[in-house]
Amino acid sequence: MSAGPRLWQRALQHRSFTFGAILSVLLVIAAGVSFVWTPFNPYEIDMAKRLLPAGQGHLLGTDPYGRDIVSLLLVGARASIAVGVIAVGIGLVVGTAFGLLAAAKRGWVEELIMRLADFGFAFPAILSAIMLTAVFGPGMVNAIIAIGIYNIPTFARITRASANAVWSREFVMAARACGKGPLSITIEHVLPNIMSVLIVQATIRFAIAILAEAALSYLGLGTQPPQPSWGRMLSEAQTLMFQAPMLAVYPGVAIALAVLGLNLLGDGLRDIFDPRLARKR
Repeated sequence: MSAGPRLWQRALQHRSFTFGAILSVLLVIAAGVSFVWTPFNPYEIDMAKRLLPAGQGHLLGTDPYGRDIVSLLLVGARASIAVGVIAVGIGLVVGTAFGLLAAAKRGWVEELIMRLADFGFAFPAILSAIMLTAVFGPGMVNAIIAIGIYNIPTFARITRASANAVWSREFVMAARACGKGPLSITIEHVLPNIMSVLIVQATIRFAIAILAEAALSYLGLGTQPPQPSWGRMLSEAQTLMFQAPMLAVYPGVAIALAVLGLNLLGDGLRDIFDPRLARKR
């Protein structure tokens, strides 16, 4: 049996992967559906319908501005996915490049890259967003940049550690003996053998990026009005906890399910790509 069918067989039998994949697919579907259909216009304010309870013409009710909650949740999924994909993409591309360079060159190049990575860990996403906001103002772009910069050191360290293990393997030594250079070996041998590690880490960082975007929007540093955001929905609901407590529950549950799904998906992928880890637990 080839590697492909074995991977799919393990995936279908892995409960964490299956449940995480279902939740992640639902997140993508929600964002995709919002481009073509929402129950109501999520940008239309109707103060006559503010704070309607669930069921009175609106499945989950309305917010303090009379906007439909379901529509806001659907459109808010777009911001979460957009920030997650772009921010993780920045960290993956830049961090992986630095990590591969550090593993290939060693010496002072590796030391310099690792010290820069250590310096990057001193600036978490929220702190970076605050600094960017002070200079350029709040917004989704600054949130993406802040979260992306925060992801770079993580991917650089993981790539470097994984690549170092591959560089010591026999097939890499054979490639070097055949006269292949560091660039050729990195592209043809090192990168394909660490791809599974990068995929798992990207999935987990995606969940962290969604959480960071929600936190930044809650603080007013992320997605700005009128674009809906789960984090800002939580912020707007905090002053109405006794009057309409469900306003905070809906976006909170959406964030929790999205993060849970991606974490379970990442956990499942790790076990599928390396069954030895699953047996140890």
